[in-house]
Amino acid sequence: MNKSDISNILAFLIMAFGYSSQNDIFFSIGIFALSGSITNTLAIHMLFEKVPYLYGSGVIENRFTQFKESIHTLIMNQFFTKDNLNRFFQDELSSVKKTINFEEVLNKADFSPAYTSLKDAVMESSFGGMLGMFGGETALEPLKEPFTNKLKKSIILITQTKSFQETLKNALSSKDLSDDIYFKLSLIVNQRLDELSPKMVKVLIQDIIRKHLGWLVVWGAIFGGLIGLLSTLLV
Repeated sequence: MNKSDISNILAFLIMAFGYSSQNDIFFSIGIFALSGSITNTLAIHMLFEKVPYLYGSGVIENRFTQFKESIHTLIMNQFFTKDNLNRFFQDELSSVKKTINFEEVLNKADFSPAYTSLKDAVMESSFGGMLGMFGGETALEPLKEPFTNKLKKSIILITQTKSFQETLKNALSSKDLSDDIYFKLSLIVNQRLDELSPKMVKVLIQDIIRKHLGWLVVWGAIFGGLIGLLSTLLV
């Protein structure tokens, strides 16, 4: 049982206790807390899943194309620049390695633009308004490091595949790193990214950030309960 379920159950129990004992304070706290926790639970669900007739739901899958384009731009503009490729391939080709290892260079690359793209997609969705109650963009900051680390590992795996290595070696048979070689590298990256489906991207992001988003349900219940308490005391 996760923290979201616990929050919903506790809020329901407080509401049920207040109703059965005819205690207006506990009933008000419980019903407001339950309203806050359920609303945030639904908002998190809508972030990953499309809900019929609810505009803005399923934002991760809806922004799938934008997400892939951001990854492609990141790889080609920050890693596979012509200067980096010329310098790196000359060193690698002079060695006795059977495969070209990009891991060291990728570990130094800045993957924050991909996270920024994801964050912008979330904030521009209907879920962004809900996050505004809990600090806005800063509420997503704890997700940055686990997301970029996971993405980095995925890209490293792409560069280690047989098809990628073969395409790269064939391109490097030329003396100079021409525009044609750069274009071929761009194509192979796109081909690998095209193997991703909206569902695969959704699962990847879901695995990374769902446990962090559970705190939205907890705080929704807490703030809802406080509003219920204040409303009872003020009436």
